Amino acid sequence: MKKYRRTDAGRRAAVLGLLSALALCAFLLESLVPIPYLPGAKLGLANIFSMLALLLYGLPDALLIVLVRTFLGSLFAGNVSMLLYSMTAGVVSVIACRLMLCLLPRVSFVAVSVAGAVLHNFVQLLVYCALAGTMLLLGYSPYLCLLGALSGAAVGLIVTYTVKLLPPRYLPGADRKEEST
Repeated sequence: MKKYRRTDAGRRAAVLGLLSALALCAFLLESLVPIPYLPGAKLGLANIFSMLALLLYGLPDALLIVLVRTFLGSLFAGNVSMLLYSMTAGVVSVIACRLMLCLLPRVSFVAVSVAGAVLHNFVQLLVYCALAGTMLLLGYSPYLCLLGALSGAAVGLIVTYTVKLLPPRYLPGADRKEEST
């Protein structure tokens, strides 16, 4: 009987599919829980999965998670206008997080996540202001930035501890390590 051999590409595809599905579930569940006094605000827990993809596989795969989550999430939630806000802000914040990780190698991932969450909220607000044709809505920015900082810290801590708890065989490049032993 031939032994099935796992490949890093197969594992990567499976993990990205799982991360996309989990991100979509979190995105949809979050849309059901309103945050008092801040209409449209969310906890951002769906970002856990795109941030995991960013750390484990890099920018293209993290962007893929963001695009799948926001596209399918807006369709399933029945709010296609959400697509413009969430996708724009998600793409900008993930790219900014990747840049911070590259340019500031000693920065903690929690700090990167906080900055990404604050940027995400601010970009969404700017998109909304541009579409509404008024900058008066920027009055929400202090509240959204505070919410983003708290959410980003939670996401950063969850991702940091999740990566630390993953067995080495589930991390990228595990097949190359198995082959050398």
